[in-house]
Amino acid sequence: MADLNKRLFSAADNLRSKMDASEYKNYLLGLIFYKYLSDKLLEKVVEVADESIDKYDSQAIQTQLYRNILADKEHRDDLMDTLKDTLGYHIEPDYLFNVLTDQAKQNIFQLNDLHKAFIDLSTEYEQFNGLFDDVDLQSKKLGSDDQQRNITITEVLKKLNDVDVMGHNGDVIGDAYEFLIGQFASEAGKKAGEFYTPHEVSDMMAQIVALGQKNKKMFSVYDPTMGSGSLMLNVRNYLNHPESVKYHGQELNTTTYNLAKMNLILHGVDKEDMRLRNADTLNKDWPTDEPYTFDSVLMNPPYSAKWSSDKSFEDDSRFNRYGKLAPKSKADFAFLLHGFYHLKETGAMAIVLPHGVLFRGAAEGVIRKKLLEDGSIYAVIGMPANLFYGTSIPTTVIILKKNRTTRDVLFIDASKEFIKGKNQNKLSKENIDKIVETYKQREDVEKYAHLATFDEIKENEFNLNIPRYVDTFEEEPPVDMAAIGASIKKIRKEKAELESSLYEMISSLQYDEENADWIKGALEVFRHGK
Repeated sequence: MADLNKRLFSAADNLRSKMDASEYKNYLLGLIFYKYLSDKLLEKVVEVADESIDKYDSQAIQTQLYRNILADKEHRDDLMDTLKDTLGYHIEPDYLFNVLTDQAKQNIFQLNDLHKAFIDLSTEYEQFNGLFDDVDLQSKKLGSDDQQRNITITEVLKKLNDVDVMGHNGDVIGDAYEFLIGQFASEAGKKAGEFYTPHEVSDMMAQIVALGQKNKKMFSVYDPTMGSGSLMLNVRNYLNHPESVKYHGQELNTTTYNLAKMNLILHGVDKEDMRLRNADTLNKDWPTDEPYTFDSVLMNPPYSAKWSSDKSFEDDSRFNRYGKLAPKSKADFAFLLHGFYHLKETGAMAIVLPHGVLFRGAAEGVIRKKLLEDGSIYAVIGMPANLFYGTSIPTTVIILKKNRTTRDVLFIDASKEFIKGKNQNKLSKENIDKIVETYKQREDVEKYAHLATFDEIKENEFNLNIPRYVDTFEEEPPVDMAAIGASIKKIRKEKAELESSLYEMISSLQYDEENADWIKGALEVFRHGK
């Protein structure tokens, strides 16, 4: 990860002075994704040729093998069919990332070749349609003319060429995205928390929604505000059949939607297993055809966003059971109810929201009361402040379930246990494990968790503010007034002795007429003090 960050930082140097981070982030992520597609293809060529990766241990040798097979008419069609069947795409040898980088090192790289590579992928294979739109190679910000733009991208290619995207242990797009947002938050991070959930929080939510469902042969996950897609991808880490997960996601921001699509492809998700949509989640319900309910729903929507709250939504099956619509100025409950509507009767939902949803009144109070009366709210977890990019506010993770036989709610106050960071706070593995274990045990833990009965919640007028249920107050140790008095007496005695010593020292000084007034003034101060 350190190596990835180092190379990203270096590559960003070539773009940082030309555009803000929200733009150059798209170039870096798009090029890393293209490098992944290129490198993966070369590995597949070696495998299809039934050769050893140890023998073909450099991309130059792998590329030559690829060219040789394509030059043989007898084997060319077989290889192309295999690549399309297994990878879902192919790239001509002249447009491979490593070939273009070699040209960049020789200063013979042509921007049009990379542009053509993007066009070929986007037009020939549906899954790549629009994915490279944000890597605008004709942008004036890269340079005033073709030559300058060529030089800029040449330098970026050389910097990114050494990133080991195939051997990177983890989520390379997610890790790269998190680094870029964190490193340049002052430029790009204004609303980054809306479309990127820090890995630790994502991991905790994934563990929770997978509980009791790990053995399902077929598992479906839905994120109606999917951002980079990492929330959905994390769930498979806690399932016994990760290869059979079906991913359903929606995202309003087109750039972020493309990022999620890249992320899923990069994680080996087949196009048949992903159903993604670039649209407004609240404006029109989706999905409406089968399947429209899912084993898990995970969400980190934009906090307290505005929405229309139009009267027509009162008849919408997502919202019509709850008495009121979420207010125009705060769509938090609209997002929650949308996700909950799409949850299976046997599933679990986790959503990140600001604390206001726990106690605000008016329409939100009506909706919250109905959810509690139905037993839909299963747990409320208070998270530390400053975990998310672009916002320092503390958040809450709410867990919802359907068809419960009880209406109690588990409250966990995890707000005080975290690793303090320079820019962002983080959760340690121990912090996450404690939350998940407490959630599983569903019992009181002093100053950390409380299982509240429905009657208790009713007594609190359906206010879910966590301090009402989890007392984290720490008593101050008793003050020893006698010790403080003795300390003050000692300090006064030392002060008097010091002043006396200074008075004697100044009195004994030899001085001329020029300093006489200053010395007399100083002695007068000490006399007055005494």
